[in-house]
Amino acid sequence: MSEQKLRIGITQGDPDGIGWEVILKALADPRMTELCTPVVYGSPAAAAFYRNTLAETEPVAFHTVASAREARRGKVNLVACGEIERIEPGKATPEAGRAAVEALRRAAAELKEGLLDAIVTAPIDKQTVQCDDFRHTGHTEFFGAEFDGDPMMILCSDRLRVGLVTKHIPISEIAANITSEKIVKDLRTLRRSLIEDFGVVEPRIAVLALNPHAGDGGLLGREEEEIIRPAIVEAFGQGVLAFGPFAADGFFASGSYARYDGVLAMYHDQGLAPFKTLSPDGVNFTAGLSAVRTSPDHGTAFDIAGRGCADEQSMRNAIYAAIDIAAHRAAWAEWSRNPLQRAEREKSRRDISVKDLPQTEKEE
Repeated sequence: MSEQKLRIGITQGDPDGIGWEVILKALADPRMTELCTPVVYGSPAAAAFYRNTLAETEPVAFHTVASAREARRGKVNLVACGEIERIEPGKATPEAGRAAVEALRRAAAELKEGLLDAIVTAPIDKQTVQCDDFRHTGHTEFFGAEFDGDPMMILCSDRLRVGLVTKHIPISEIAANITSEKIVKDLRTLRRSLIEDFGVVEPRIAVLALNPHAGDGGLLGREEEEIIRPAIVEAFGQGVLAFGPFAADGFFASGSYARYDGVLAMYHDQGLAPFKTLSPDGVNFTAGLSAVRTSPDHGTAFDIAGRGCADEQSMRNAIYAAIDIAAHRAAWAEWSRNPLQRAEREKSRRDISVKDLPQTEKEE
């Protein structure tokens, strides 16, 4: 890491939300450029506007570049895109939505080109970004479409990692979108991510029930017995250390989550409500793709935009997580490349014949 700092793209999000504020506050710490080479994608005018609202924060000196290819180490680089003529903090406008999408698409394109190692996305407004060429319900779905995969949303912190079976869909559609096949697939995805992206040797995964009291033996729903439990058994047979299903309320209230490396929740609020309570400065990571993307675990916060009071810790943690996950993934790829040959080489180094040792060592 010290010899070759990772290039981390950071998108502005909605320029009328708190995105720019938390970006500027996080990057004001000079130690950030010692950890990575930041490349921010967004409007210079918006950056200047919010910089003027942060009197107590050290101003960030941007190094303007045409693309991440020109990014300089030790600098906070800025790729000008996603311009907006009128900045109105706290207002959800189509113009701001278009600016957010433009910055996002530019960063994603450069990630595809290999000019970035990971992307951190500031929050967007899911309504104002909707247009003819952007029909995604969130960043997770956008990256899944751009990088041709089935993304999993994982909320992570130092104490908890929660993956979701269903993401941004109405509550009324959750049960119909939960199948044994999907749960098994998600358990494999979560296991792989915990190993390759987080460095867990062999993760233990807890699976939450869908219904209250885990269905109470079928009295409150049959999904646990007919869908979730069979999926856990099948995944376990495939080598996934999966356990459950557990009633969500008791699982979190008792602290049982501390005994597991990951948790698979059935739907958005079932996983995110306890996660944000236990880890208020957590990170949203999109797993299951060739790309590394993280984000703060909060939204645009229009109600406090432009006031200078937004907490940047989740953005800071999202940058840290992007660095760590990209590094873990690279290390895993190197470690798992030709594993048999590597094992043989390591064995040959250890398997030194006694006759080759110095006389003093033989006597010992």
